[in-house]
Amino acid sequence: MESVVALRHRVMRQGVPIRQVARELGVSRNTVRRYLRGELEPGQRRPAARPTPVRDLVEARALEILADSKLWTKDKQKLTASLLHALLVGEGLAVGYTTVKQIFREWKRRRAEVFVPLIHRPGEVAQVDFFEVFVRVRGELLKAFLFVLRLMYSGRDFAWLYERQDQVAFLDGHVRAFEHLGGIPERLVYDNLKAAVARVLMGSERELSERFAALAAHYAFEPCFARPRTGHDKGGVEARGGAIRRQEFVPIPEGDGLAEISVSLMQRLDARQDQVRNAEGRTIAERFAEEGLMELPPFAFRPVKTSVVTASSRSMIHLEGVRYSVPCDWARLALVAHVAATEVEIVGPDGSAKHPRLRRGQSSIDYRHYLKELARKPQALRSVGQELVAALGEPFTIAWELLGRLHGPKEGARAFAQILRFLQDHGHEFTAKRIEQALDLGEPILIALRPEASAGPEPIIEIPAAFAGITVETAAIGDFDRLLEVAS
Repeated sequence: MESVVALRHRVMRQGVPIRQVARELGVSRNTVRRYLRGELEPGQRRPAARPTPVRDLVEARALEILADSKLWTKDKQKLTASLLHALLVGEGLAVGYTTVKQIFREWKRRRAEVFVPLIHRPGEVAQVDFFEVFVRVRGELLKAFLFVLRLMYSGRDFAWLYERQDQVAFLDGHVRAFEHLGGIPERLVYDNLKAAVARVLMGSERELSERFAALAAHYAFEPCFARPRTGHDKGGVEARGGAIRRQEFVPIPEGDGLAEISVSLMQRLDARQDQVRNAEGRTIAERFAEEGLMELPPFAFRPVKTSVVTASSRSMIHLEGVRYSVPCDWARLALVAHVAATEVEIVGPDGSAKHPRLRRGQSSIDYRHYLKELARKPQALRSVGQELVAALGEPFTIAWELLGRLHGPKEGARAFAQILRFLQDHGHEFTAKRIEQALDLGEPILIALRPEASAGPEPIIEIPAAFAGITVETAAIGDFDRLLEVAS
């Protein structure tokens, strides 16, 4: 079939009658006239409007059911086209499933959201989210949570792994990200997660949690929040987090701890800066140089959760379902606990005690906290001696084993209790030095720990004048033998 241009040329330039062109093309004269007006391309037909009496009859009722469905459906328990068809048929309406499906699709199309293409300016906005991943720590498969912060202009990412997806990890991720990137974006976009939002208010307004509000004030950025249950409001980090999970966690990474795996991950992500280019051919590093992030404050925010706890009679505190020991002098006192992402610090009247943060149901007992009690309770020392000397380190481990071999478990524990008393009075370093010297010289350890005599001046003894000229000779052993002979 000839093109429209050729058809128009024949009719309008050569003067060929429309009737003749229609006869040659095998179409009606009206079709040729539409070609000339540009209303139709050759080979196309304008679809004729067909009557839809059945659809016209049931559409109003179907739309009414769809509008009311929000009252008796929730989230993923939604009304489907097949269920809508069953409801209409149940009401006595004779309608096919195809017709109902067309009504349902058109209703969804009209209600579907239209997405606006956004423009991200340098240093303006970053997006934040958590993602579940699996890692192997010392051979054990564990579920971890990946904190991701993405700068939307340059596309540079920061990611770090945590055991928990809680507020402490959320705050710690921000501090690490800002330090690593060397600055702070103007706005950060989040889900309505509990770590940041205490209460969702009208529209975009949110009541911030206390610690997150302190973080935002410290770094002077504006927190923004996506609409509830609307993940595409921060689609940049959603897509990038999924890509990191597929690209960097397959196969499952292994390491001695989450920190080691996180450091390795960040090395790979930072290496992308000079490799990945956008549609304009510019690398991440080139765009990051234009970010112009806000400067960091003089000191970093402390990402901890603080609470007041009371030490029990066993000199332990209970925190987040975990037991932590404290020095025995703090028993039954009110203490302050600072919970960080990986560490717990308990502050008492004369110092602090630190433990690794554990999972619910576990316990962390440092038997060095019980030196005072163990020094006077040898039987208790027999039960926990191995754990205590493991914490004290060498040469205490050697001394414990040596005393046990020489004196047996019971007397060895009593002897080691004397070492603990010396340790309390003179400190760890001095005591360890004395024990090492005794072991090197082959001397008894307890003798080596005896207090040294003071090297002061000899005492002056005054003798009365009446005894000044009297000399008393020192007795010899033979003198006593002669006395015994006389007595017999």
